[in-house]
Amino acid sequence: MDAVGAALPEGRTPRLERFSASATTGGTAFEVELRRSGRTVAVAADQSLLDAVRTELPDVPYSCRQGFCGTCQQRVLAGGIDHRDELLTDAERDDSMLICVSRCTGKRLVLDL
Repeated sequence: MDAVGAALPEGRTPRLERFSASATTGGTAFEVELRRSGRTVAVAADQSLLDAVRTELPDVPYSCRQGFCGTCQQRVLAGGIDHRDELLTDAERDDSMLICVSRCTGKRLVLDL
């Protein structure tokens, strides 16, 4: 599928149908600061970032929980991102992430929430 995407004209992306998501858990535990709300949440190694955030902010939107739709995309203010989605462009990956599947590469992440 990567070869198909590379062969398309610039600006065009193939429409893909996936039957399983990237792993949303696994790795190490970390904490996430929700800057606008002034809260900090622990994210366990076996927990998705989305689930951890929703314990404090239950109205955070999401849909697919598989990193395909983009509904849960959030702006990242600080911290390294382990992108596990197939949706975001390289430019979007610089300062945002899909919190349903992606994780932090370090010990702390700061989101604009």
